[in-house]
Amino acid sequence: MNNWKISLRNLLHKPLYAFLAIFSLAISIGLLLCIQQLDASVKNQFENGLGKVDMVIGAKGSPLQLVLSSVLHIDNPTGNIPYAQAKKLAKNPMVKSVVPISYGDNFKGYRIVGSSNDYGSIFDAEILEGREVKTSMEAVLGDEVAQKLNLKLGDTFVSSHGLTENTIEEHDQEFTVVGIYKPTYKVIDRLIVTPLESIWEVHNHGHEENDDHGEGHIHEEHDHAGDKHDEYHHDKIDQHDDHVPVDKNENLNKEVTSLLVSFRNPMGYIAMSRNINENTDMQAALPKFELDRLFKFTGVGVKVVSWIAYIILLISCLTIFIALYKMVRERAFDLALMRTYGTSNLQLFGIIAFEGIFMVLISIFLGFVFSQLGLQLIIGIFKVQFQQEIQLTFPTMQMVRTLVIVLVTSVLSIFMAMVPLLQMNISKIISDEK
Repeated sequence: MNNWKISLRNLLHKPLYAFLAIFSLAISIGLLLCIQQLDASVKNQFENGLGKVDMVIGAKGSPLQLVLSSVLHIDNPTGNIPYAQAKKLAKNPMVKSVVPISYGDNFKGYRIVGSSNDYGSIFDAEILEGREVKTSMEAVLGDEVAQKLNLKLGDTFVSSHGLTENTIEEHDQEFTVVGIYKPTYKVIDRLIVTPLESIWEVHNHGHEENDDHGEGHIHEEHDHAGDKHDEYHHDKIDQHDDHVPVDKNENLNKEVTSLLVSFRNPMGYIAMSRNINENTDMQAALPKFELDRLFKFTGVGVKVVSWIAYIILLISCLTIFIALYKMVRERAFDLALMRTYGTSNLQLFGIIAFEGIFMVLISIFLGFVFSQLGLQLIIGIFKVQFQQEIQLTFPTMQMVRTLVIVLVTSVLSIFMAMVPLLQMNISKIISDEK
């Protein structure tokens, strides 16, 4: 009988000790791999989701909320700002592009974003089917929207007020699907993109009243960026082939949710952000800076969970040591007898080592399985909560370092359990047993 079979029989002889050692080690490995992979995947997903946005300009409030709502679309907007500000900012020589967005409606839980055709280029989105929008009430769907809702070119739908699915506050006007984006694995995959004029038209519709004397009627309407109400003069909205309203008073009096700005060089957003925050009623937020702050806060939780996992790892290795040490002490006579029949110390060490390696290998396998099951559960919750698909990233160096730590601590435990073999007095053990 070879050493592997003897080691396996020893494990099955004391199943409870083996189970506790394997299970606790697997839990610690699973926690470490899961938290490391989840942390790397979320960071990678958020950073890729920023696209080519250097700065977000919106209403005063939380800068992090502004970034999460306007770029990643996982929060509520901070309010509205005048659309005229976008035209002024676009003329700044340091600015490369300004993309206005306006939202506040959804279709079956997927956000409808009013913008220009430049919005897709922020995320390097390309048309898979159909074309870009040309007039209001046309829409291009993200890949996930088209797949989940089974929408095709030419289909129509009506939007609902708010950012969560409801059938109570549906608008009357229909959107027509004219295009579908290729999958990008970014936020645009779960968005419905339409011209700004569509958002304004939908929210003006049903509120415009004609006055017999030809005077413009001022009224209240619900705001497309939140639940606030603003007063607008209801003028007809012109349609343009370039999808960006020109400098006419009727459009410049409108409002948008935020502006997505990219600069020609880094000096631009440093100077402009300070000027906007100090001298205007708006706020400027730097997405990368805000995400770094967010990750610093979440990093504390990651470290806490990691330390808990390392503590469990030490306890697991101690359990392996105790199990092996107890086996050596209890089977001292058997081992001494094997030694008298010609078995070398190296072979006896091999039996102990193989038993420990069995437990470590099984623990690593189960730990990886536990980590993947945990990740799928967390990703499922994240998707239901934020409709955000997380692409798993493998932080190779971190995971290799974790496995090395597991192996080193396990090997130390195994070698410590072999110490009684070195001190074994064969003749005394055999004589005492007799």
